Amino acid sequence: MRAIGRRIHTNRAVKEILLQSPVFQMAAKQFDEVADFLDLDDRLRERCKWPKRLITVTVPIRMDDGRTEIFFGHRVQHHLTRGAIKGGLRYHPSVDLGEITALALWMTWKCALLNLPFGGGKGGINCDPRTMSQGELERLTRRFTMEMIPFIGPEVDVMAPDMGTNEQTMAWMTDTYSTHSGHLVPSIVTGKPLNLQGSCGRTRATGHGVAFTASNSLHKRGYKVQGAKAIVQGFGNVGSHTAYTLDSYDALVIGVSDVGGAIWNDKGLPMDKLRKHVQKHGTILGFKESEPVDPQEILTRECDILAPCAIDRTITGENAPHLKCKVLAEGANGPTTPEADRIINERGDIFVIPDILCNAGGVTVSYFEWVQNLQHYSWTEREVLGKMEAMLQSAQARVTGFAKKNKLPQRSAAQAIAIETVAEAKSSRGLFP
Repeated sequence: MRAIGRRIHTNRAVKEILLQSPVFQMAAKQFDEVADFLDLDDRLRERCKWPKRLITVTVPIRMDDGRTEIFFGHRVQHHLTRGAIKGGLRYHPSVDLGEITALALWMTWKCALLNLPFGGGKGGINCDPRTMSQGELERLTRRFTMEMIPFIGPEVDVMAPDMGTNEQTMAWMTDTYSTHSGHLVPSIVTGKPLNLQGSCGRTRATGHGVAFTASNSLHKRGYKVQGAKAIVQGFGNVGSHTAYTLDSYDALVIGVSDVGGAIWNDKGLPMDKLRKHVQKHGTILGFKESEPVDPQEILTRECDILAPCAIDRTITGENAPHLKCKVLAEGANGPTTPEADRIINERGDIFVIPDILCNAGGVTVSYFEWVQNLQHYSWTEREVLGKMEAMLQSAQARVTGFAKKNKLPQRSAAQAIAIETVAEAKSSRGLFP
């Protein structure tokens, strides 16, 4: 009885640790509301909600000044019911276990919504990559990969770039895992450089998908994409490619922001010139053909498309009443809080493209890269982006149809489709004794 009592206490303690995270609270609240709508069996509900594995490791590395520093790395594998784990690896000072668990949960729904044969996962290391040298980042990546080797593999867990990581990070992971295996294993990660069997179109995939679903939504609502005004929050990989793709559709990107601030041009920011400026200076600030504006205030300016592509919880109960967009395209994961959702739903004048649909272009092309690696075959960028657009368009039609039929908000509809897909798979497989 004592052992059972300790186990129950430990189970509750782990859940309480996760529920202390505001990001996980938000993800759990979304799940519970949709599970209630689906009338999900309590036993299936618990299995669908909580992660399969929570892995935390210490990552000691030698810094450039000779001292040894200990970093904490996490990998959460939400479930393996429908296939290998798939999800990014982020380097950021805010990384904690609760945040990573929430992101793994959302990735599960994203993969299920797009009918990808994956379960959701997410990894992260609590560090500030902006203050670290290239050598320190390489040592950090290689040591973390070695710590993860018992838990990863092409049919087990396949990582990808995320906030603070890139294709170079994936190249180091590929080399570390391949050296351990004794031969090249390109399918261990996605988002690799092309010269290591990466996929054409992977770098721009997430942002391209955000722009594609946003323009598609605008068009379906009877508005012209050409000349439409867009504001993009965040100008990292996702935000920048969202802006570049919208510009290629002849939309006007009138405002963008990054970690340093925000810029504005009523007539549209010239994307080619802005791209060169960012490549040279590492920031949008100081761009001559713009004026500086407040990065919070930019979210509430009038536009056709508002694309939050930075961090979670940026659309809140405070600014939601003041939004002046027609389409809210969620390029980031979890950018809209439940309080903001309620306000937007009550308003009824903003069409929301939920994150698990809007930014699913990245994991979709990651799936294509994984398939190409397993088949030892490659597709052109045109083929990759064409296949991605077709899958996003199909998923968007399913979500819109489900929402209309059941009189649900777009987010609830997308999550309901995804959660029901996972629940059915778990029910079919049963529970191993």
